[in-house]
Amino acid sequence: MTRKIGIIGVGHVGGAIAHSAVVQGVADDYVLIDTDVDHVEAEALDLTEAQPNLKYHANITVNDWSALDDADVVISSVGKIALQKTNPGTNSRFIEVPHNVKQVKSVAEHLRATKFHGVLIVITNPNDIMVTLYQKLTGYPQNKVIGTGTLLDTARMLNGVGQAFHLDARSVSGYNLGEHGNSQFTAWSNVKILDHPIIPIAEREGVDLADIEDTSRNNGHFLFQAKGYTNYAIAGAAIRLTETILSDSHSELPVSNLRPGHDVYLSYPAVVGREGILQQADLDLTDAEEAKLAESYKFVSDKYHDIVAHLDEY
Repeated sequence: MTRKIGIIGVGHVGGAIAHSAVVQGVADDYVLIDTDVDHVEAEALDLTEAQPNLKYHANITVNDWSALDDADVVISSVGKIALQKTNPGTNSRFIEVPHNVKQVKSVAEHLRATKFHGVLIVITNPNDIMVTLYQKLTGYPQNKVIGTGTLLDTARMLNGVGQAFHLDARSVSGYNLGEHGNSQFTAWSNVKILDHPIIPIAEREGVDLADIEDTSRNNGHFLFQAKGYTNYAIAGAAIRLTETILSDSHSELPVSNLRPGHDVYLSYPAVVGREGILQQADLDLTDAEEAKLAESYKFVSDKYHDIVAHLDEY
């Protein structure tokens, strides 16, 4: 039984995902789709020519939507982060909305014409809004459309905590919740280091948790200013989510998903497996954290409904 992954949008992020997946042997078959034909064909050739020196073999198909019919996972990495250069210093993923809404509408139309019935992973920004839009436009089951959401921001938080306490980030547990954007927050009441609550330890050792939270929220903007794009960390998040689905591992991850009573996606821990979202977690948050989560949801919901109200204009 082979595993197949489709990647739609093979720019800095999509290319990094494809490379990482091929090197790690995540799948056997790959379908790379991009409107820039020369670029995507070159990416496929580059990956093919790397294989004699790699451990795993990969079959690569280019720009064939029908090849997605039996894909296990399709990843949407379409986007145009370079648009943020039109507003220097602006830390907002919403600058990409006009371009990305058009892309999502087109991709959704192409996907509906296929027999794809796997799990759709959305990286496209603003993430929570675009994953909601994808689900509405494709009509796919809600549990089978997932956004990477704060899986990336959580990794940045875990890394920041690890550095502050001289620990490997994998010795830290906890989550960033809410929007994959400026209204997200770290649920410090649930963060632990070496299985101990972090708040009293941070107070005793004089570690500024607010500074770590700000860094996890803003590092994407820092990287964009320095590199012109971000790719490795988000590719790592996408690969982790993809492997969780392919292996049916039933792992709890902070991904963008649709919770009961909500009409837009938002990041909150959920159990993920072969069928997508299998079960939603229920964290014990403080009243202040519950309020932050509600504020983040309202912000995303308001933005989404404003976009949908003008969808025909995109």
